[in-house]
Amino acid sequence: MNITDYGYTELPAQGGTPARVIAARRERYQLVCEHGQVFGRLKAGVYFAGNFTDHPTTGDFVLMEYNPLGDSLITETLPRKSFFSRRDPDRGRGEQAVAANFDYVFVLQSLNQDFNLKRLERYLTAAWQSGGVPVLILTKADLADHSQAQVEAAAAVAPGVAIHPVSALTGEGLAELEPYLLPGKTVVFLGSSGVGKSSLVNALAGEELMAVKEIREDDGRGRHTTTHRQLITLANGGMVIDTPGMRELGMWEVGTGLGGAFADVEQYFGRCRFSDCRHQAEPGCAVLAAIQAGELPPARWQSYQALQREAMYNNDRIAYYKEMQKTHKERTKESRQKSKLGRRQKREK
Repeated sequence: MNITDYGYTELPAQGGTPARVIAARRERYQLVCEHGQVFGRLKAGVYFAGNFTDHPTTGDFVLMEYNPLGDSLITETLPRKSFFSRRDPDRGRGEQAVAANFDYVFVLQSLNQDFNLKRLERYLTAAWQSGGVPVLILTKADLADHSQAQVEAAAAVAPGVAIHPVSALTGEGLAELEPYLLPGKTVVFLGSSGVGKSSLVNALAGEELMAVKEIREDDGRGRHTTTHRQLITLANGGMVIDTPGMRELGMWEVGTGLGGAFADVEQYFGRCRFSDCRHQAEPGCAVLAAIQAGELPPARWQSYQALQREAMYNNDRIAYYKEMQKTHKERTKESRQKSKLGRRQKREK
């Protein structure tokens, strides 16, 4: 088995056998290498002895000490070209790895009654932050009564992102995805429960690789079928990393992601009169002027602020509370000044 078929492009590895993680199950990893598919565990002296190195996740390239008689030992996680993580939903804080070393991020959103623009903005922000190229996949096009209106609404919150309505049931739009699924290329699927990730994997593979559960008829939602992250190789050599449906996508580091997902918002930042403008009530604020002129929808600005605050909270709660306290004081001061001005104007009359 040739590891280059799995996207490995580095120079010949020194001090170990290169492998790619194709599934991560708690403390045990399923790997593919020149010896075929094997299982491995982390070498304690490397990963648990105070020498910091990233714990592998699905899609990672690693070095290992090959053991033909049992589990191999993973000794190093190689540098990543792209990486997606989220706030750990179990511990409520910290970072949880999701997938690594992908070329494209398929952000899946269903065109049934579970269509949600706010959720879409969150996933697009995470996708831009990851280092992969976001592609918006609108699934279940066969169930949509007003798909064109939904496509237009999605395009409004996804500037610069290719959009493809598809149906795993009828095959609509699947041919348009072929340029992304080339040999040696990896696509990661991101989406909430019930958007049809497993159905789409099966449709692209041309066979039933993933179990599929029916969605609820009352609200169009479903529980996730995938229970762990895994890398699947398609017949043409393209690869897909399927992830469990995420009920919660906690924002983590989103500086780059916000700039990509909200380019239509950030384009106004350099146009304000003051370089330290907070875009609240300052004179000459380009953001507020754009909102008043109808150039920037208020909902987009509100979404940007909400994701920014959430990321700040998850990264540094002390800094978050200080910032919120400062904002509150400034707004209180502004309100008092307006009230004082109003009373003065009444007296002058």
